[in-house]
Amino acid sequence: MHFVVITPTHNRLQYLPEAVASVRASVLAPLDISVEHLICENACTDGSANWLQEAAGQPGVALRYWPSQQKLLPGPARNQLVQHAAPDAWIVPLDDDDLLLQRTLYHYGAEVNRNPEAQWFVADFLRIDQERRYLPNEDYYAWQFDTPADMLRAIFRAEHFIQGNVCYSRALFQEVKGYDEQLPMAEDLDLYVRFLLAGHLPVICPHISHLHRFHSSNISIGVDADKHGNDLKVLYDKYAAQLAAVGVERP
Repeated sequence: MHFVVITPTHNRLQYLPEAVASVRASVLAPLDISVEHLICENACTDGSANWLQEAAGQPGVALRYWPSQQKLLPGPARNQLVQHAAPDAWIVPLDDDDLLLQRTLYHYGAEVNRNPEAQWFVADFLRIDQERRYLPNEDYYAWQFDTPADMLRAIFRAEHFIQGNVCYSRALFQEVKGYDEQLPMAEDLDLYVRFLLAGHLPVICPHISHLHRFHSSNISIGVDADKHGNDLKVLYDKYAAQLAAVGVERP
């Protein structure tokens, strides 16, 4: 079983080494799992490129990176990385300022073995501040749904969301044609909506996937309920006919 962690990074040298170290700290035994960490060096000007060159030669989980001369949106940056993954790989997104837990990939692997027909998996995650202090009452818990339509209804009612707490097969990624390369935000939720529209309900995993760091330069800073609601309207309009056909009302 092969896992590929994907991380686009732009000027996050303050946090990137910890994200890379968290992947390299993965404990996989007794499962037979191999791991690669693929990074898009997204037009960095803070020394990240030099650091990545050095880190790629260090022992442990293999790290490969690709530079981009111009800053890419999240969709094309992630798509480029997935295209470098093996066809049978399992993809795990990790933001450049977040921390993967040591047993995350093991737990995903165990769930893959238990659910051989499943194509994607969703776990819980915890939030921390920029000094890695736990933020009480900010945990994220994945919900169990009976059908893809039920999950879509909850998403478009703004009752439920998903971000980096997932693992999906490259085959499913290819089936739905990857991340939207035009969206400035919510490209991950857009991908998961298409997973559901294709009829794939995720397996809910009883583990914590990662620590999601809140800090002053988070891309999502300032995304309040109104902004999230507007993003949902944009996504609904993209798939209005398909969503209406399965009984999902406009937000």
